Amino acid sequence: MSETPDPGRSADVDAVEAPAAPARAGLVLVALILVAGVANLNLSVANVALPSIGRTFDSSQTALDLIAVGYSLGLATSVLYLGALGDRYGRKLMLVLGMVLSVPACLLAAYAPSDGILFAARVLGGLSAGMAYPTTLALIAALWSGPGRTRAIALWSAIGGGIASLGPLVAGALLESFWWGSVFLVTLPLAVVAVLMAYFIVPSHVNETTEPVDNLGGILSVVLVGALILSINFAPVPNTTALTLGLAAIALAALIAFFVRQRRARNPLYDLDVARRRIFWVAACAGIIVFGSLMGSAFVSQQYLQNVLGYSTLQAGTAFLPAVVFMILVAPRSARLVDTRGARFTLLTGYVFLLLAFGAMLLLWNDDSPYWQVGLAYVLIGIGVGFAGTPASHSLTGSVPVRRAGMASGTADLQRDLGGAILQSVFGALLTAGYAAAVSAAIAASPQGQQITDSVRNELTKSFSSAADTAQQYPDYAAQIVEGAKSSFLSGADWAYTAGIIAILIGAAIVFFLFPTKESEQRLLAAYQAEDTARQQGSRSSG
Repeated sequence: MSETPDPGRSADVDAVEAPAAPARAGLVLVALILVAGVANLNLSVANVALPSIGRTFDSSQTALDLIAVGYSLGLATSVLYLGALGDRYGRKLMLVLGMVLSVPACLLAAYAPSDGILFAARVLGGLSAGMAYPTTLALIAALWSGPGRTRAIALWSAIGGGIASLGPLVAGALLESFWWGSVFLVTLPLAVVAVLMAYFIVPSHVNETTEPVDNLGGILSVVLVGALILSINFAPVPNTTALTLGLAAIALAALIAFFVRQRRARNPLYDLDVARRRIFWVAACAGIIVFGSLMGSAFVSQQYLQNVLGYSTLQAGTAFLPAVVFMILVAPRSARLVDTRGARFTLLTGYVFLLLAFGAMLLLWNDDSPYWQVGLAYVLIGIGVGFAGTPASHSLTGSVPVRRAGMASGTADLQRDLGGAILQSVFGALLTAGYAAAVSAAIAASPQGQQITDSVRNELTKSFSSAADTAQQYPDYAAQIVEGAKSSFLSGADWAYTAGIIAILIGAAIVFFLFPTKESEQRLLAAYQAEDTARQQGSRSSG
């Protein structure tokens, strides 16, 4: 097994500069991208299968929302805590353990006997990714420096995003011939290869720390993120007001307790002095919206393609390919643009394309849209994420000391997974509420509305798949029911697209007004480095 010297096992790890590149840099980067690819594929394969899952279990739209968001939920709740554990006990160890745990999580999801068990399996899979995925970016930050780090992050971001976007295509192909659970087995061979490459190629104990982990802070972070995401998902569900408010109260209490803990802890899980740095927190907010837009749009659009346009699972997965291609093509140009024009300009460029993408969805996507209108939106999404993904992650890792790489990588993953979980939850909640409102209005306006029983009404408003099942039970009214369900789904989807436009405009405003220009960014990064060096020297002197 290839090992490097162990400079990071002392308390003065900031004195050790990140190397320009590790030995066998290409193979190491391939190993890290492959590990990230396993997590990314597991994240994205469920979306295409949602209609099939809904039909199998007669799931409500809320249950489908939870299944879609379950993986992001497990990942988002755990990345900060597990990133800190990796900084302390070994990033490579977390890498290997995460890949190993992904195997039983995938098997449980594939053979789940109910949608509740499937949701639990998705959360478990997210926890396994929480061990491995943040570690990949932390290792890039620890093993590379300078322009080489920017290029490595660009490749990691683009290829990882591309692999995630290939999930719908792979899942769609499988669903043409196999049952819905087959989509959760696709990463098992990749996980085996990833474990072997991580074990034998990735260096151990580079720029890690011996400081104790803030376990209480870690537990509070898990409760905070988990309660927040679940409260958003349950908000539109009838008769769950008390549960929603209870979860929101838990999230608020956990946020306050987490803030107080981080201020008082000797070795905080999340260094608030670093987090308040302008480059850090603005990049974090920008990335949440960028990656959340990608995941949220994939979540809604895959259901739109199958439910409304009647695409097969393979056609729906293939339809997303333009986003993959342009994401990978644009990312290297994004890295060069960061070097020449700065992160602010590159982020804003990405935001412009994302805004155009959601505008195209809102204005062009209807019940008879030709594929060029669908593909155009996906092209714009790929270009937007390709431009914005690199600076969003690069600015985080560049504005923290190397010993806090786990904090930076955890935040970068929160960009993707908290952003994905929140915007998927918001989009799902709006889709659910908009769909139910449209169906209820259609029933009220129908001459036969008074003849519809409460049980049938509940099935029609439950989800599109439930409405389709109901249509089969009433063949005389099947065409009317399906057309009404399609129209109602489009209404709910428009709510989601509008929310996406609002989120993107807010993110663009934050970047435009608060992120520094290239020259100011370079001055701030130099000041951060000097501050970190002085702090570390003071820590050694006091020790």
